[in-house]
Amino acid sequence: MDISSLLDRFAEPETLKMAKMGRELRAKGIDIIDLSLGEPDFDTPQHIKDAAIKAINDNYSHYTPVAGFADLREAVCIKLKRDNNLDYKPENIITSTGAKQSLANAILAVVDDGDEVVIPTPYWVTYSELVKIARGVVVQVSTSLESGFKVTPAQLEAAITDKTTLFMFSSPCNPSGAVYSKDELEGLAIVLRKYPNVYIMADEIYEYINFVGKHESIAQFSDLKERIILINGLSKGFAMTGWRLGYMAANVEVAKACEKLQGQFTSATCSITQKAAVVALTTDLKPSMEMAEEFTRRRAKVMEIIRKVPGIKCTEPEGAFYIFPDVSSYYGKSDGENLITNSADFSMYLLNTAHVSSVMGEAFGEPKCVRFSFANSMVNIERAWVRIIEALARLK
Repeated sequence: MDISSLLDRFAEPETLKMAKMGRELRAKGIDIIDLSLGEPDFDTPQHIKDAAIKAINDNYSHYTPVAGFADLREAVCIKLKRDNNLDYKPENIITSTGAKQSLANAILAVVDDGDEVVIPTPYWVTYSELVKIARGVVVQVSTSLESGFKVTPAQLEAAITDKTTLFMFSSPCNPSGAVYSKDELEGLAIVLRKYPNVYIMADEIYEYINFVGKHESIAQFSDLKERIILINGLSKGFAMTGWRLGYMAANVEVAKACEKLQGQFTSATCSITQKAAVVALTTDLKPSMEMAEEFTRRRAKVMEIIRKVPGIKCTEPEGAFYIFPDVSSYYGKSDGENLITNSADFSMYLLNTAHVSSVMGEAFGEPKCVRFSFANSMVNIERAWVRIIEALARLK
């Protein structure tokens, strides 16, 4: 029997694939240090867990509106006003089973067969695959390590055609850690004002993990706001990966379209998660800030280490919890058994010889690079890099 050709249109996420391979080796008794997955190694703050327990005891165990409880959508609006000075109403908000579903909803809502979607590289692995699922055409705009992995206004304008429907990017960026300043966003906004038929999707899920100052949202440019789709969620900033709560803010037409799609796919996300999310979004951000401070310390340690590794070039990330070094100087080298020809070989070599998992840059649209997470303990980070350096020294 045949499987739908839809499955041939997109790839399995390399981030999940590498984590799976690491788990399989760990199950065999091998000590694998995971620098692949993008998950905070912190527990959900107690006051959020208490809110979930209260919701269970209060019997919030039934179906909810597809877009989410009214108080949750209001909480998202409160958060957007408090943190970003953005004015949205609950009718603009759709909450989903993770930010990944919010992205899928939005792409399926605005991208049609043959529409072009402009995405700067490097990008999160799922962006391009969701566009393919929607039968859109991915238009990659290559940035560089030298530019801090940020797209320039000139590059953006050169990529837009009469078939362009959507421009999408993240800030802070997964995997590069790039954070766009207000001036840099203004430069992009000047270009986008010329193309009123192009939607703008901004993924801001790493908003609270920012090492360079205040988070800036492109939605602050009010003349573009009707075309902007903001994506965010609770996984990264609140250490709530398993709770599965994402949200989007968009004009009413797009929001209603996403609600219609979600109504057929999943309906609403977990009722208990929703009630916990209200508390997360509207109360004390101190745990999130403390988590960001720890990531700041880890970033400093990783950069201290990697600057001493021969043959690796790396920019200092401005946000998120990854480094994304250029490792291409190792291509063509071998330890006598393993030949490194690309970033996939590089990651597999480290997994099998150093027992450290990472993610190859091809998955993010940047074949010269590899992503390493520092969402792990300082002890494990230091152990991992000792192993990596030893493994790289064997490549000649």
